[in-house]
Amino acid sequence: MRKVLIIEDNPDIARLVQMHLRDIQCEAEIASDGETGLQQYQQNSYDLVVLDLMLPGMDGLAVCQKLRAGSEYVPILMLTAKASELDRVLGLEIGADDYLTKPFSIPELQARIKALFRRVEALEQKSEIPLQQSKPLHCGELSIDLEKRRVNISGKEIALTAKEFDLLAHFASHPGRVYSRLQLLEQVWDYHHEGYEHTVNSHINRLRAKIEQDPAKPHYILTVWGVGYKFTEGRD
Repeated sequence: MRKVLIIEDNPDIARLVQMHLRDIQCEAEIASDGETGLQQYQQNSYDLVVLDLMLPGMDGLAVCQKLRAGSEYVPILMLTAKASELDRVLGLEIGADDYLTKPFSIPELQARIKALFRRVEALEQKSEIPLQQSKPLHCGELSIDLEKRRVNISGKEIALTAKEFDLLAHFASHPGRVYSRLQLLEQVWDYHHEGYEHTVNSHINRLRAKIEQDPAKPHYILTVWGVGYKFTEGRD
């Protein structure tokens, strides 16, 4: 049985979600605010986090950001009472895997959660590659350890979020290959909707700020004007 953490300050909604998660063989625990939710997450192991955007104290975006700053990946389904494009985009850029706008139907909630679990299973199967293929990647001073999910530049470890690492690893595993923003959104985020390509731009800008000596003149992640991006072919 999968274990889910529900971070939701509305007790009626939280209990409703908890009750219907049992129908899809999920055991759910509830936290009524962001700080408590983070503490529960750090003390336990979960397969999914259902996260409300509007929380007292630390809001859902801040919680999502802190979850994504950790070394372990957990899928996040964000719930929001706001239907604006900005709120949805912010959630996806910070690291939420999907979102639902309140009020939502129970069948849709269950379907979204099942889809997230399938996505995780597919990624796990995809990551089961032979050991010789998972050796660290090197490009100049940049080193990417795929197994330990660590990045070093000149021997100094660089702190990346889970999605930043996924994006960098995807680029570095295919040096010289040009990807459009939509291709990266589909292959790294597994998100198949147009209109969120700027999520890719934001992550690339943050990556460049962390790994490039001069982000304005990148050496590793290169822009192919009118097409998208590629990783330099100058690998060791």
